[in-house]
Amino acid sequence: MKVVIIGGSGHYGYALEGIKEDRNISITGIAPGSEGEDVNAVYQAACNLGHAPRIFDDYRSMLDEQKPDIAVVDCFFGYHAEVIKQVLKRGIHVFVDKPVAITFEELEELKEIYSKSDVYLAAMFGIRYSAHFMTAWRMVKEGVVGQIRLMNAQKSYKLGRRSGFYKSRSTYGGTIPWVGSHAIDWLYWFSGEKFVSVYASHSTRYNQDHGELEVSALCHFTLSNEIFGSVSIDYLRPGEAPTHGDDRLRIVGTRGILEVRNGKVFLINDEIDGIREVPLLSEQNIFLDFLKQVRGQGNCLVSAEDSFYVTEACLKARQSADEKKVIWF
Repeated sequence: MKVVIIGGSGHYGYALEGIKEDRNISITGIAPGSEGEDVNAVYQAACNLGHAPRIFDDYRSMLDEQKPDIAVVDCFFGYHAEVIKQVLKRGIHVFVDKPVAITFEELEELKEIYSKSDVYLAAMFGIRYSAHFMTAWRMVKEGVVGQIRLMNAQKSYKLGRRSGFYKSRSTYGGTIPWVGSHAIDWLYWFSGEKFVSVYASHSTRYNQDHGELEVSALCHFTLSNEIFGSVSIDYLRPGEAPTHGDDRLRIVGTRGILEVRNGKVFLINDEIDGIREVPLLSEQNIFLDFLKQVRGQGNCLVSAEDSFYVTEACLKARQSADEKKVIWF
């Protein structure tokens, strides 16, 4: 199976980790997906895995010449939609970083093109597959917290010095769609409900000369069945912190409360005394799961419909923050 990589600006590591485990895949080409994008790091990473990809200047030429089975799309976030469009029109499966689009118009166009294709698409919501989030999700599905009523999600990152494309909304897309997309996905994935409305705020203050990049944001979602979810997003994690990110999720249900924090899962409910740390399931890989679907061996946990719907929720949250008003779905 032939894979090409377009861009090197985000989470292409998900694909490389999966390819490392599957020797029936060959990385045959790498190309930038955005003008001025550096793909040297992803090229070197592919070579380190024993592949010998050719570097192309134009990803469209690469797609036409290589005719790959899968394209991994990981360029500047504002260019995702255009690249996906070119991949889908050529009948190639696409594994893409999120958000899949940064405007509503792009998103609707992608949905239309995808609906007429016979290939698969999945956004890189790879945190679903981490040991702690997968464990928590399984437990919620088993009913340990009863009916979900409230969720609080957190994404906190170190800012550091970001690439130039982060400084412009047109190339970056916004912190809610980029950082917040994972947490917004958790609300949707864990609850199994639809979004009803969102009120959000975001700020560029204290962004250390990063232009239009927002460094703090807060979203309040109402979901169907009167479930409420909050998402806290920031780039204010201190440089001295032991990890780059601090992902957390608190799920409040009618029978108990489940918390995901520090890579662990904690449960308190009406059947146990005190707070119990839960044994974790094994880590999984999203790209290997995507490969199963491409090969007709099952359905990927992240569907194209999930990818589009969570993107819509992110864009509506960003719209709410921009316009300072409640946005309805």
